[in-house]
Amino acid sequence: MPTPELYLTFAAYAIVIALLTTFAAQPLFGILQQEGYGERAMLKWYFRRGNELWRRYALLSLCALLLSALFALVFSFAGTGYAVFFGRLAIAGMLALFLFSFKTALKVPLVRTARAVRLGAVFYLLYAALLFGVETGLWFLTEAIGHPLASAMLRAAVPALMPLFAVFAVALAGLVAKVYEIPHSRKYIRRAREALAASPCVKVGITGSFGKTTVKHFAAHMLGEKYRVRMTPASYNTPIGIARCVNGGGLDCDIFLAEMGARRTGDIKELCAMVAPTYGVVTGICAQHLETFGSVEAIAAEKGILAKTARFVVLGETAHVPAEHALIAGKDFGAENVVLSEGGVEFDLRLPGACIRVHSALLGRHAAEDIALAAALCVSLGMTAEEIAARIPTLEAVPHRLQRIEENGVTVLDDSYNSNVRGAQNAIEALRCFAGRKYVVTPGLVELGELEARANAQLGAELVGLDVILVGETRVLSVRHGYLEAGGEEARLRIVPDLAHAQKFLAEELSSGDAVLFLNDLPDKYRG
Repeated sequence: MPTPELYLTFAAYAIVIALLTTFAAQPLFGILQQEGYGERAMLKWYFRRGNELWRRYALLSLCALLLSALFALVFSFAGTGYAVFFGRLAIAGMLALFLFSFKTALKVPLVRTARAVRLGAVFYLLYAALLFGVETGLWFLTEAIGHPLASAMLRAAVPALMPLFAVFAVALAGLVAKVYEIPHSRKYIRRAREALAASPCVKVGITGSFGKTTVKHFAAHMLGEKYRVRMTPASYNTPIGIARCVNGGGLDCDIFLAEMGARRTGDIKELCAMVAPTYGVVTGICAQHLETFGSVEAIAAEKGILAKTARFVVLGETAHVPAEHALIAGKDFGAENVVLSEGGVEFDLRLPGACIRVHSALLGRHAAEDIALAAALCVSLGMTAEEIAARIPTLEAVPHRLQRIEENGVTVLDDSYNSNVRGAQNAIEALRCFAGRKYVVTPGLVELGELEARANAQLGAELVGLDVILVGETRVLSVRHGYLEAGGEEARLRIVPDLAHAQKFLAEELSSGDAVLFLNDLPDKYRG
């Protein structure tokens, strides 16, 4: 039997290696977080064909295996204890090297929320316990073998393969953590629901396949002239996101704007039960999230829950959803006679009882449409057309939603958040308004299910006449096919493995007066 001192040695190994592995597993925590802490989705992403992260962990294990085996062999003459010690040292060194080389691997870094920290702690404890068990089991195995060199090699090298199984440990840690996280989240959401129910402020729900965040920001800016407004920040559009906003900042306001996202049937129903909106906006419906909903009809039905719940509803032009209450539909408001230019967008803002010519420095046809949606909501909340029109010139682009940035005479259109067909069409149309050479950098569109290949081929066709840089390996092939089939010049199309290569190429090619559109800079879970 191992002596107490030997057990302490096993524990020390486990503590150190588990700590290094916990930091090395940060990219896996980040993907799990991007997937809404869905373990199955994370595993599906990890084991998909050509995944770069899987390759990195496999390379880490291979290098650690070879180096630890070499160290064990070299120091075996001094005894098994020394061979094992230096084998572990080699594994620790490879993990440290991995950490150093992988600092900027994720485009969307792990957000170290309290939940993420708890997940890391659970992973660390599980992994340390697993390592301790492996160490103990290997000792008994090698004692049974009785060959000093074989014992040294086995005990030094086998733990080097552990990083290959880190993804399963992360998934297990996620499941174990849910024993606490699920009731904790329910309690946190219930507290926010009670605060919303007790607040006298007007609650507004905003949903749709596209434009939710932009319409929310525009409405908040317009309403801010007359009312105290609070809105969910960024893209906080889940129950936890809304609860974080309510519990963290209170509801000392006249109007509360809650963005409502949905990836699966039942999401909007849950959000409506939480917020209980009296006003609602459905921006529009398209095939976004078809991958999880299965059909456009299912998407429309889900978004339509808001239209059925709120007492007063604003429906966008493509928001063909069932509504049972008073509403302002596309026939009652709109952006007409739209003129696009390099300097922005000018249009007739039509509202019930008024039509005003307005100008905004924002880019794209969808900017006019989103302004009209926000304005229709503001009218329903008591603002006049004149009050609304006075606020339009001071509207600013929401970050990463066709945001204009000037750099050394080059115009950068940052539409990196966009990932829907209609938004892509509008962004490309806006780019064509610029003089000089025009570039598009895109990895294609995602979350379109069976329509994804066709939609990306159509995207390629719309890029004809522009200089195109496709980022990735698989999805971009449909974009390339559509581009060439529609008559695009192959000499004006380039495929690069990642965004860094695209930026390097642009740095050499761009000159003053050129414009470049970054269309849909995908997070890590869609790379490839």
